[in-house]
Amino acid sequence: MTRQRSQEELEFLQKYDPGDFERPSVAVDVVILTLDQGTLKVLLVQRTQYPDKEQWSLPGGFVGMEESLDDAARRLLDSKGGISGVFLEQLYTFGEPSRDPRMRIITVSYYALVPIHRMNVLGEHAILAEVNVPWEGEEGGAVEAYHGKTGPLPFAFDHNDILSMTILRIRGKLSYTPIGFELLPEKFTLRELRDVHEAILGHPLNKDSFRRKVLASGLVKPTGEKQSEVGHRPAELYVYQPAS
Repeated sequence: MTRQRSQEELEFLQKYDPGDFERPSVAVDVVILTLDQGTLKVLLVQRTQYPDKEQWSLPGGFVGMEESLDDAARRLLDSKGGISGVFLEQLYTFGEPSRDPRMRIITVSYYALVPIHRMNVLGEHAILAEVNVPWEGEEGGAVEAYHGKTGPLPFAFDHNDILSMTILRIRGKLSYTPIGFELLPEKFTLRELRDVHEAILGHPLNKDSFRRKVLASGLVKPTGEKQSEVGHRPAELYVYQPAS
């Protein structure tokens, strides 16, 4: 609710000139992650204009004057990824003065976790690139992105830093939040859930201990159904059951 302002305050605001101060531009960049056949992938867009022409960037854009940061992130997720109604969380604010050679631009980064069946790649300059993380645990550092036999792909601006921090964030959250389920369809196998954890953590997990831990958590519920149209013994299907 907008509070009532005094006449004196209204007169002050009427005379106030924002042009008296230099102001940076504010942008939003969204890391859109998915899991494709056990491989963690990110949506990248190749820039067609300078600066950093032909390099690869995260979907992003400027925040509208009447738009909240969250609304801007959701708009970009929809307009540049064709996606809505998925897990979306604010990550970090990147404000290095020299991060963009055009002008002073501060970007607020977000990340979205999208099941592969919900993922769209829009436009001839957009791709799903494989994410390679050359460091273990929560050590942090630069990451790499590959597409086909080319790569590593060159990142525009500081978008490698943004993607790297996203990996660091979700690795840390995986142990105490159920974010891994956001990358799965509504019904899934325990193998598919393990694939999510292995892709994010960057190392294999023991099948039996992972199964015991997941079933003991109470976060999954058997559906009574099994996989269909598979070339192996069909596995049981589960659904995510939020903690009460």
